[in-house]
Amino acid sequence: MIRKKGLVILSILSLALFNASQVWSNVSEFTLDNGLKLIVKEDHRAPVVVSQIWYRVGSSYEYNGLTGVSHQLEHMMFKGTKTHGPNVFSQRIARLGGKENAFTGRDYTAYFQRLEKRHLAVSFELESDRMKNLLLDNQEFIKERKVIAEERRMRTDDKPTSLTYEQFTATAFVNSPYHHPVIGWMEDIHSLDMADLQLWYRLWYSPNNAIVVVAGDVDPHAVYQLAKRYYGPLSANPVVPPKPQREIPQRGSRHIVVKAAAKVPYLLLGYPVPSLKSALDDEKIPDWEPYALEVLAYIIDGGDSARLTRKLIRQTKIATSTSVGYDLYARLQSLFTLSATPVSGTDIPTLKNALLAEIQRVRNTRVSPTELLRVKAQVTASQVYEQDSLFYQAMLLGRLETVGIGWQSHDQFVEKVTAVTAEQIQKVARKYLLDDKLTIAELDPQPLSAGDKP
Repeated sequence: MIRKKGLVILSILSLALFNASQVWSNVSEFTLDNGLKLIVKEDHRAPVVVSQIWYRVGSSYEYNGLTGVSHQLEHMMFKGTKTHGPNVFSQRIARLGGKENAFTGRDYTAYFQRLEKRHLAVSFELESDRMKNLLLDNQEFIKERKVIAEERRMRTDDKPTSLTYEQFTATAFVNSPYHHPVIGWMEDIHSLDMADLQLWYRLWYSPNNAIVVVAGDVDPHAVYQLAKRYYGPLSANPVVPPKPQREIPQRGSRHIVVKAAAKVPYLLLGYPVPSLKSALDDEKIPDWEPYALEVLAYIIDGGDSARLTRKLIRQTKIATSTSVGYDLYARLQSLFTLSATPVSGTDIPTLKNALLAEIQRVRNTRVSPTELLRVKAQVTASQVYEQDSLFYQAMLLGRLETVGIGWQSHDQFVEKVTAVTAEQIQKVARKYLLDDKLTIAELDPQPLSAGDKP
């Protein structure tokens, strides 16, 4: 049975390698004279196109007093230009049967549309217009600032687990800009003004700071001509990259308790680890380490057969949920996190000891060949098969390019993951998952009063 199972897993890995090469074989890259980069991914399965524009700016580009400005500007980008009135952008896309939206992250701000392929020019026309001709109206800004403040209340302040995670991140990162929440601190949201947004728009919204990604049933050279028509006339602005702001070395464990109205406790553990980009920027870090950390995350908690689920949920029954997080594609040094919610009757110290025991296990004992093979198949399959989505294909290309890794690096993903050894997994666990580098955040539930939301 084991031999047959091994053959099945090897077949999955082989298929994943083949699919990965196929997925990225139809990518074309162009650069306009003004510095705008265009990446086109052909996928002719349906007469549909996804168009995204990525700007190299997000919350990690912000500083104290100005947190949340990238997200605020994202909202204002739908409020009209010198050419088109408020909400005209969204209305035109909707009339064509398309969908559009935007998102802000720590390392980027992106806008996207999904359309029938004949209407790609509309996307380019509207996006190029608001890249340079945005009208920032003070009355619209005041209204939107209130909307964002309420969004923060609903998603963070009134949500105990989100509030705990925010406090955890602010404790784990001291001088890294990942210290700040993407939505911004409430005090900064209230104090932002029009001058802040106008400055941010001038600094970062320029063709030489933008990447346009198009995926779908298109001809790359036709898309290039379309880009030259709409984006080509826009002038470039000087763009000064942000300072490195590398996180200072941690010299001992940190432990915080967050008291908030809640029904159940919650526990977070985190260790500072390199991302792929920070490893590329540091010659002292071997290039295989981020991939070993990616595999390690799946080993500890990558589904129903992973260690935390099997041990803490099914066997000992001390947790109702578990999770492990690692951002391979972060622009700066990242965190390797473990989180869990205890079952009723289990206290936080018991849950913490169980999580730390699993960390100690990967530090002391190498992963078995069978488990490693299974997890590699799971990691590669999840990456490759997600690329069935046009949106995901475009998003991955855009994110890799925006954070400075380069979209071509994904060609290496399956190969690098497949090459990870049990010895390398143990090495990264011993190197990074150390008690003196640990940050712990604990949600201490407080009684719900009459006005509190459960």
